[in-house]
Amino acid sequence: MFRQSIARPVASANRLVGNRSFSAIAPRMGEGDTGAPKSGGAASSDSFSRREAANEAVYIKQQEQEKLQALKKKLSEQRDQLNELEQHVDELSKGKQQ
Repeated sequence: MFRQSIARPVASANRLVGNRSFSAIAPRMGEGDTGAPKSGGAASSDSFSRREAANEAVYIKQQEQEKLQALKKKLSEQRDQLNELEQHVDELSKGKQQ
């Protein structure tokens, strides 16, 4: 009986603590919420948004150009190697014909 008189108040206190929020103030926005979107879509965006979009487009285009240049360089190296191999095969085939 003594054990029950101690266990019941502790259990009810644990339930109250478990249901409480850890914050004294309720959150106004959840994580990742940034508020309402701008009305009117992209046509009514401000100059900062337009400038930011333009900078992103320029950056992406620059990255694509760099990748394209790297691929062209690899392609030319492969062509050079193929030409060398063809010359070597031609030399070997000429040597066998004589």
